[in-house]
Amino acid sequence: MKQLLYTIVALTLVIAGCNKDEPVPTEGTQTISNNTYKSTTYYIYGFSFSQAKEIATTTTPGPDIAVYVNVDNPLAAPRLYLAANNLRPSFSKVGDYPDQAAAQTAFDNLKSITATQWTELADPVTRNQIWLYRSGQDTYTKFRIIDIVIDKRYNAELDQNVDYGEITFEWVHQPDESLMFP
Repeated sequence: MKQLLYTIVALTLVIAGCNKDEPVPTEGTQTISNNTYKSTTYYIYGFSFSQAKEIATTTTPGPDIAVYVNVDNPLAAPRLYLAANNLRPSFSKVGDYPDQAAAQTAFDNLKSITATQWTELADPVTRNQIWLYRSGQDTYTKFRIIDIVIDKRYNAELDQNVDYGEITFEWVHQPDESLMFP
């Protein structure tokens, strides 16, 4: 009986020791869209830099950023913008670059936060831009726009064609309130 008890305790410790929590990534590449879903309310998925994953806009806390299509002016082409979920100016554009290579070089060389002006929205969002994001807890993320998609798509949840927007970006998050990126 003692032997069985020791075996059960040993197996429990081995199994418990195997469940290691993986650290949350602080960089990566992500694609988010304004594809609309419905449960009891309409929602989209944005992205949380601190959790390194997509999160529905109906969750608490919500995502850090979400993408939207601006079609306010019917005479102008639709444009994409990013909104933050922290009730403060959260975006600062570092720059627009002529091509992917120039944007990648500038992104890699961006080592610290030097922004003094922050805006409510990242607007408009286009390819080969670099933006800074400031969270409500004063953590910072730099991100580079790799690709965008703007078109009309059929949305089964809404049973109609809608203005669709999608952004693919590379990001590096600084979770400790430092103004320096690794």
